[in-house]
Amino acid sequence: MSGPLDEARGDAEARVASLEAQLANIVETASASSGDDEHDPEGQTIAYDRAQVAALLAAARHDVAEIDAARARVDAGTYGVCERCGRPIAAERLEARPAARTCVTCA
Repeated sequence: MSGPLDEARGDAEARVASLEAQLANIVETASASSGDDEHDPEGQTIAYDRAQVAALLAAARHDVAEIDAARARVDAGTYGVCERCGRPIAAERLEARPAARTCVTCA
C-alpha cells in the first residue's frame, strides 16, 4: 500500500527541492541586481516571480504533509476509509490521489 505513497512523496520532495532552488535563485538575482524591475513594462517583476514560486513551494510542502498523514493512516489501519462518511474510498480515487482523505461523494 505504501508504494504509491512512497512514489508520490518522492515526487513531492523533488518539487520542494526544485522550488527551493528556484526561490533561492530569484532572491540571489534580486539582491545582485540594482535595476528597478518594478517599472519594467516588458515583463513580470521579481516580486511577482518570488510570490509565485513561494506559493508553489507552499503547495508542494502541503502535499508532503498530506502524504505523511496518509502514511500514518496506513499505520493506523484507516487508509482508504473516508474521514467524513466512513465508507471505503474507491481504488481509482486512491490511485489518482494516494493521499485522499475522503471519498468522491464527500470531497
